Amino acid sequence: MSWLFGLNKGSTPDFSQFALPPPPSGGDEGGKDKGDKGSQGHVSESYRFDSAALERAAKAAKELERSPYAKDALELTKKQEDVKILENQISIKQYEVEVERMKSEQIKMANEERRKTLVEETKQNQKRAEYQDQLARKRYDDQLIQQAKMQEENLRKQEESVAKQEAMRRKTVEHEMELRQQTEMKRVEAEMRAKALAERENKDIHLEQIRVKAAERRKTIIESIQTAGNVLGAGFQTFISDKDKIIATIAGLSALAVGVYAAKFGTGVAARYVENRLGKPSLIRETSRLTFVDAVKHPIETFKRISLKAEDALKGIVLKPSLEERLRDIAIATRHTKTNQGFYRNILFYGPPGTGKTMFAKSLAKHSGMDYAIMTGGDVAPMGRDGVTAMHRVFEWAGSSRRGVLLFVDEADAFLRKRSQEKISEDLRATLNAFLYRTGEQSNKFMLVLASNQPEQFDWAINDRIDEMVEFDKPSLEERERMVRLYFDKFVLQPAAEGKKRLKVALFDYGAKCSEIAKNTEGLSGREISKLGVAWQAAAYASDDGVLTEKMIDSKVNDSIIAHRKKVVWQKEQEKIEEEQAPIKSAKDSAAFPF
Repeated sequence: MSWLFGLNKGSTPDFSQFALPPPPSGGDEGGKDKGDKGSQGHVSESYRFDSAALERAAKAAKELERSPYAKDALELTKKQEDVKILENQISIKQYEVEVERMKSEQIKMANEERRKTLVEETKQNQKRAEYQDQLARKRYDDQLIQQAKMQEENLRKQEESVAKQEAMRRKTVEHEMELRQQTEMKRVEAEMRAKALAERENKDIHLEQIRVKAAERRKTIIESIQTAGNVLGAGFQTFISDKDKIIATIAGLSALAVGVYAAKFGTGVAARYVENRLGKPSLIRETSRLTFVDAVKHPIETFKRISLKAEDALKGIVLKPSLEERLRDIAIATRHTKTNQGFYRNILFYGPPGTGKTMFAKSLAKHSGMDYAIMTGGDVAPMGRDGVTAMHRVFEWAGSSRRGVLLFVDEADAFLRKRSQEKISEDLRATLNAFLYRTGEQSNKFMLVLASNQPEQFDWAINDRIDEMVEFDKPSLEERERMVRLYFDKFVLQPAAEGKKRLKVALFDYGAKCSEIAKNTEGLSGREISKLGVAWQAAAYASDDGVLTEKMIDSKVNDSIIAHRKKVVWQKEQEKIEEEQAPIKSAKDSAAFPF
């Protein structure tokens, strides 16, 4: 009975023993025709009745009624039915929710399709617009090309017309000149013929005139010679007869000869003396020594220079502390040497360019109360045969100074090279020998300071004449920061504070910016850093409002760094080329000089 109360849903009762009633018979003959004899046997089998099943069902019902759990089973069956109803309702709700979700999905898909359609339509419209724009541009370009062709054609026609007109005008002018020339030739020919005819007719008259003039001229010359001879003879007779006149004449001629020779040689001596005292030798590029002409032209500057007190030799120069201490000792020693009229020492400054060698040499001369003179080694070779004379003149000029001269030779390796290894000209060799002769002994008139980037190329005799060598290296981070602050204050802040110049500075942290620039400018020399200050000032002057901004400063710094890197690359390439050429040179030298 479990299937009766819904206890066993999974099993399905077997009703095959119960026969189905026969279908009702129809009212027409067609229904009878549909049933055939074959189906009558099957219907009779279906209507067989089995009473055993009913008996079992009745027995089961009675057992259930007698069971004490019949009510509980009934309640349980009802609850199961309620649960099933609820589950069916839940399934219906879920189905409805699913239907709604599918509807929303369909709406969303429809919207998405509509959006895609709009996007595609927009793309198509854009493509259509771009295509139309391209067509319009192409039409415009074609129009421009046609216009250009028409203009070129018009210009060509105009040029051809002008050329034709010019040719016609030239032809007309040439024809006029030809006619004029023919007319002139005919006129000249007529004049010459008339003149020749007149000369031919007056030939006798002209010959007579020539004879008369020649006779008169001959007579005049003879009379002049006779008169001059008589006068000179009388004068000579009178001069010979008077002894006082003879003595006076001889004395006058002797004095005249002495005066001529004295003036000739004395002028050269005086000129050389004046040149040594007042003039500047041709090899000297720059000097602080005043001449008489400079004193007359600039008396105020002359007075200031004379009354100028000695300052610190390292003022405005930024170097490493150890190098500053050493250079300060050199400056003090030089100053005391000048005060005590002692002998000066010869010094060599070597290191990369732009590290302060020339600047310190000038400052050393001012600090010591001496005059400075700057010459470059590259000026010696072009002098040729005059190099020896020019070199002697430099040292004579330096020796004539009362204050003493600090002779600074920049790029000294250009002419002080080894005489044994380098193939130098005879003129340069002679100039080097003159330099060695002049610097063979210590001097109390001048102090020699050499500067070079390649001191290893010096002649050994030059090395023997150097008393002290000082290396100038590129600045480190600390020195770069000091330099940046110094030149930023000199070229930017001070002109901006004066207010007279068209220069202003934007507001930003100047100290932090200087530190940042010092970190970024690693490898730059002092000269390159000083040029940064000038570049900042120029950038401010070039701006519309005259304000120097942080961005402008960074831009100039980046430009300087890029330029420095390019210089380094060029230098490395040049060194590589020299290294490749060095074996070839040595092989050629060995072949040329086997011994």
